[in-house]
Amino acid sequence: MVEDENKPENNGSSDPYAGRWIARVGDQIVGQGNTREEAQQAAKAARHKDKAEISFSSLSQGLKLGPVFTKLQALFSEKEEVYLIGGAVRDALLGKASHDLDFTVPKNALKIARKTANKLEGAYYRLGDEHEIGRVVLTEENGKRQILDFADVRGPDLESDLRGRDFTINAIALNIHKPDELIDPLGGLVDLRTKRLKACSPHSFTDDPVRILRAIRFAIFSKYAMDDETKQWMRAATDQLPKVSAERVRDELFRILDGPQPATALRTLDMLGALQHVLPELEKLKEVKQSPPHIYDVWEHSLQTVQKLEKVLAALDGTYEEDTVRDLTMGEVVLRLGRYRQPITELVDQTITPERSWRPSLYLAALYHDVGKPDKRSQDEDGRIRFISHELRSADIITERARALQLSNVEVKRLKTVVENHMRPFNFARTGKMPTRRSIYRYFRATGEAGVDVALLSIADMLAIYGTTLPHDLLKDWINVVRELLEAWFEQAEEKVLPPALVDGDDLMRVFELEPGPQIGQLLEAIREAQAAGEVEDKKGALDLARQMIEESQ
Repeated sequence: MVEDENKPENNGSSDPYAGRWIARVGDQIVGQGNTREEAQQAAKAARHKDKAEISFSSLSQGLKLGPVFTKLQALFSEKEEVYLIGGAVRDALLGKASHDLDFTVPKNALKIARKTANKLEGAYYRLGDEHEIGRVVLTEENGKRQILDFADVRGPDLESDLRGRDFTINAIALNIHKPDELIDPLGGLVDLRTKRLKACSPHSFTDDPVRILRAIRFAIFSKYAMDDETKQWMRAATDQLPKVSAERVRDELFRILDGPQPATALRTLDMLGALQHVLPELEKLKEVKQSPPHIYDVWEHSLQTVQKLEKVLAALDGTYEEDTVRDLTMGEVVLRLGRYRQPITELVDQTITPERSWRPSLYLAALYHDVGKPDKRSQDEDGRIRFISHELRSADIITERARALQLSNVEVKRLKTVVENHMRPFNFARTGKMPTRRSIYRYFRATGEAGVDVALLSIADMLAIYGTTLPHDLLKDWINVVRELLEAWFEQAEEKVLPPALVDGDDLMRVFELEPGPQIGQLLEAIREAQAAGEVEDKKGALDLARQMIEESQ
């Protein structure tokens, strides 16, 4: 029976045979399998002289399928074959509720979807080109949407459909009228219980190469282990990734960057040979050496920057793990910047497009912040390696990659701004002095809201440069610079970042009998900068500065 939504979650795993076919001789279980035939074969092998009784061990505690499932059971007769399939079954077995339900039927999926929409008072949409899908969108009382997708069986029968899916844990189905009886030809339930991610076939990744990225994301997010055969199949299919649309690659890549341990995921992508087909510019960073205080080559430094940024953000948003709490460096970050944890988290997690927040883009900026170094490498007579103006080249490269990934104009512009300006906090910190009000104003004039991103990235960059060799005094100076910048943005914006206008262009043209032109904009900007620097406080002071500038220019 279908589990009540209000009951506690469970995964039905208290019975080791739940969801499987078992063979009994008397009171003894002599065989088991994912299908009746497998259980029979196991029984014959174990007790070939005895006749075994074959039965299905149901998921006695029920599955978390939700009230809409009960409505579908009432809507369709038992003669109608409607199967819940894929991720929704997996989630139900894990005791998780799912708002996206995929169904497969022998035929007439679009007709069945329309019927469902009409009966349940939902919206109907027709999707897909090669494989048509009927989508039903239901709005629940709490305003949340429930999506039901109906598709015809792919292949000659349901088992063929299941065997053609991505991973065994997603290749499980159930008849809506027999929810306790799993259809599991590939042993997905066992893999689910043992947290093993296994591809359905050698063709899983060649049929759809983006599954390579999905596998890595799922393995890291859910802490599943990939078996060696699956890894081999992934490696063999990586050269097919360029054939996948940029939008699909982007979506999976950004889900990876938005998930836990993005640096680990990127290393795994690289280890399997996939990263060079997704972000090809990064390949040339490998083994590009750097002079001290750098302790890593450019490639490892870039990965370390992503990893350190992850720790910085975790420390500030309170999602850190125990080792982060004990990290003295992160303790310093929390101590000095903790007062801004809420606005920082809101800024990083703000929605940029309906599908994406800013967080994954910030990790992408961290990964690409030094991507221009190989093109700007030079060496002094004393052997010191330099990368003069590498930030400008890096900004050009990430702009090209962002456009190739079909990112929005807002994302492209902000990524370029972050990478182009990532050296600014370093230039402040190395003076050993706090930035002046004028330099803070110029900093945010160049970066805008992205100035907060640059400040956070600079901490991660510093930690990745020095590693364990970082002097504590430098750490304190650097974080103090970042604090000064964050304080200006979050608490002193009217004073130091964007002070209210004291005069406008009409005032300047009237008082000084000027004609419209570039000079007006230059005067207004000079007044605003002086105002942010604390040198001009009222309209009289603004006009006096304008008069002085006009006289000096004549």
